[in-house]
Amino acid sequence: MKLDIVHDLQSVYRKIVDASARPGQLSELTKEACIVKEEGNHECPASILLLALTLFDQEVTFKVISEKEAAITKIINQLTYAKPVETEDADYILILQDAGVGTLATAIEKAKPGTLKNPHSSATIIVEVSKMSNEPMLQLKGPGIHTVEFVHVETTEKWVESRQMKNKEYPLGIELMFVDHQDQLLSLPRTTQITENRVIV
Repeated sequence: MKLDIVHDLQSVYRKIVDASARPGQLSELTKEACIVKEEGNHECPASILLLALTLFDQEVTFKVISEKEAAITKIINQLTYAKPVETEDADYILILQDAGVGTLATAIEKAKPGTLKNPHSSATIIVEVSKMSNEPMLQLKGPGIHTVEFVHVETTEKWVESRQMKNKEYPLGIELMFVDHQDQLLSLPRTTQITENRVIV
């Protein structure tokens, strides 16, 4: 089966919009990701490639942070015509799970936060993690959330505090998206307030 550029990528786009409008809700990209896996390009995780195919074009800049950076950058550039740049200049920063510990916090620190005149010129960071669920590890509040949502992002990265520091001068800040090995998508807009639930034993 071949990925339908119109139908399948429109479906992915709707899921991205829905996930961004409802932070804490995990969107399933399984169907579309299966098609990507069948087509090859196995150097790049299917969900990451799906998001790139959906969001990138020749006007977009991006940075891949991975042990396979060169190969994945080449695939994305060839398929989307987006331009690879350094972290500080990237519209999208893709952090794969094989990146070193501390990479996410560093990327958040370096990522462009936008300007007061154009806050939407900020970066979106897309992060591959092993697993996500709605376990009560992180508490989410803010626009798009009726009362409160809970989510667990399974990663060794420490990123919540770095994100809070980056987003403290609203409307400046960065957007975060996570994808896991089950092809689930979580979107955390800059307006989402995150509190770590600390279990006291």
